[in-house]
Amino acid sequence: MIKFNIAQWRAWAPGLESVDDWQAWSRQPTVLASSDAAPDVSFLPAMQRRRLSRLARMAFSVGWPLAEGLEHLPLVFVSRHGETPRTFDILSDLAAGQPLSPTQFSLSVHNAVIGLWSIMRGETSEMTALAAAGDGLEHGMLEAAALLAEGAPAVLLLITEEQPPQAYAEWIDDVPFPYAVGLLLTPGDDWQLSLGSAGDGSASEDSPRAQWPHALNLLRTLLTPQATCQHAWKNRVWTWQRNR
Repeated sequence: MIKFNIAQWRAWAPGLESVDDWQAWSRQPTVLASSDAAPDVSFLPAMQRRRLSRLARMAFSVGWPLAEGLEHLPLVFVSRHGETPRTFDILSDLAAGQPLSPTQFSLSVHNAVIGLWSIMRGETSEMTALAAAGDGLEHGMLEAAALLAEGAPAVLLLITEEQPPQAYAEWIDDVPFPYAVGLLLTPGDDWQLSLGSAGDGSASEDSPRAQWPHALNLLRTLLTPQATCQHAWKNRVWTWQRNR
């Protein structure tokens, strides 16, 4: 069991930016219509903005305000699928016999977002990029908790997923729409996260797969008086509990 505080949060999805937007969605969650909308990152210089994919823009849009005024802020970036659209474009060029762009490749790797974050903020604190399964949120939380236990006064946790190209639809079905969730975590005991397994009483082995990604389910919990939420993935059962 790990304990921590969620000092602040921010989230973005097409058409959902403010707390009121997310509260309305949380009351009646629906799959958002396909959209090319991207978050506003006008706080970055134009030359830097041009390098950012929508995935990176989503991460920056929720993370930058949470990091405002904080120095030496460790970052944990989580994305199961990463820069899938950019990678698909590279593969398409390769299949067509087109020359490949070194810049496109360098920005497609999984740790590109934290590299850009480090450069643009001049941040040299520890940063980690994770590509976990459907419970990447929880694995990211474990990494963040370890940093807090080592003495970090705060840790920024970003969970971001982009809508994959249609060619991947048969294999990727866990991204209902593009989204990003940012959590500013600090030491404390307002929240706790525990891990159980199917069959040990935490949940049944037939626990249904969550309708929404874990990060969006946690966000719904943050916006209600609900004290707990439970996420099952394979044989792992994660329980989030609000203590205050």
